[in-house]
Amino acid sequence: MSMVGQLTYFLGLQVKQSTEGYNISQEKYAKNLVKKFDLESCKTPRTPISTSTKVSKDDTGASVDNTVYRSLIGILLYLTASQPDIMFSVGMCARYQSDPKESHLIAAKRILKYIKGTIQYGLWYSKDNELSLSAYCDADWAGNIDDKKRTSGECFFVGKNLVSWLSKKHNSISLSTAEAEYIVAGGCCTQLVWMKQMLLDYGLTQRTMTLYCDNRLGRIKGDRIGNIQTDKQLADILTKPLDANRFEILISALGICRIDQ
Repeated sequence: MSMVGQLTYFLGLQVKQSTEGYNISQEKYAKNLVKKFDLESCKTPRTPISTSTKVSKDDTGASVDNTVYRSLIGILLYLTASQPDIMFSVGMCARYQSDPKESHLIAAKRILKYIKGTIQYGLWYSKDNELSLSAYCDADWAGNIDDKKRTSGECFFVGKNLVSWLSKKHNSISLSTAEAEYIVAGGCCTQLVWMKQMLLDYGLTQRTMTLYCDNRLGRIKGDRIGNIQTDKQLADILTKPLDANRFEILISALGICRIDQ
């Protein structure tokens, strides 16, 4: 079995091929998950987390079974291998595994309900030979309710295809939005350079790499940092809850679409 085949098997990924490209999903796994939690007839929200939801430690809330909650989070984390649209919401719920409350379980179950409505969706990979490297990065400064630490989001493209994504809550507190953006951009540049070297090892030479941020950070060593409007920042989906209309625009831009399209 090839390396790609082994990875596909290990993650439970399903690959559907057409003349234009490939669609990768975890459809069977998601169906079994919805059935396991008896959500086959539930209403499905358009987003995995509401903009009005404020997930926090909830010290006064009713506790729930640790084992059940951790099992649910583990299952959801497994699904992020093909669903970057749930990465932020799952990561937020995962922060409270040591002492989960009823409010945390409700938030996690909303993600399940969202998954029920997106079972037929997957990531689209075009056969286009364009191999330029680009990335989007964003930081939600002091966005965590409990400790005011920042959450960063990064997504990386080879040509038009999304190949890597990250949503991370950081351990330190930034003193300003600008500081948070610079730190995230620096880490993103490091990842881009690593990807460039990896492609070079396969004989694929890269020219200019582009990093898109929604503030002006300048230019680095011949590669460029492009300023982008906030409403077109793809990494926003990895840092904060979004309204349904904008959320759906961004998942389409990331290459998430119905498998039967």
